[in-house]
Amino acid sequence: MPDASRPTAQDRARLSELERNLLRITSVPLMTLIIIAGSHIAIPTAPYGIPITLQTLGVLLCALALGPRLGFASVALYLVMGILGISVFGEGKAGLPVLLGQTGGYLLGFLFCQPIAHMIIRREDGRVRGWLAIVIAGLAVHMTIFAFGVPWLHWIRGIDPEADPITWGNAVYYGFVVFIPGMLLKTGIATVIAVWALPSVSRTLW
Repeated sequence: MPDASRPTAQDRARLSELERNLLRITSVPLMTLIIIAGSHIAIPTAPYGIPITLQTLGVLLCALALGPRLGFASVALYLVMGILGISVFGEGKAGLPVLLGQTGGYLLGFLFCQPIAHMIIRREDGRVRGWLAIVIAGLAVHMTIFAFGVPWLHWIRGIDPEADPITWGNAVYYGFVVFIPGMLLKTGIATVIAVWALPSVSRTLW
């Protein structure tokens, strides 16, 4: 006679799925906190004051670990907090004017880069590809952010009456080229973390 006090296989499956869903839910604000922490480590660059931060490392780890939907949700939470006035943007800034300012394109890029990494690192059977794919995903995530950020920088400074217009050459140089060393370093750090953590993380969160 079966012991009614013992969980059945179906009960264990339900519990396992519940645990996975709880982990997925908690992973969204957790990654948001990592992005926020990175945004407060900021070094402004001359002449336009665009900061070098660890923000994009958090965004990249979010894209690698959470996948497109949870990653999008985590970054969206970050942006909403900033728009509502919580000091989560680079250098502790906050408010809608930051999103509409010269760095707003980079912030929007944080959202739209999220599916890119997942498409590159996930195999058809759901497993994680090797370290080279993770490196490529890291570079692709950064390049997506710059693809939004540089044109936005050029456009905003052209229409803002309080800012000096910027040439396309300067927009590319000061909005992208000066950040290449940091991009490579952060991609390397994210790759080391992902190679170690992604096999187990992917089974839980993807």
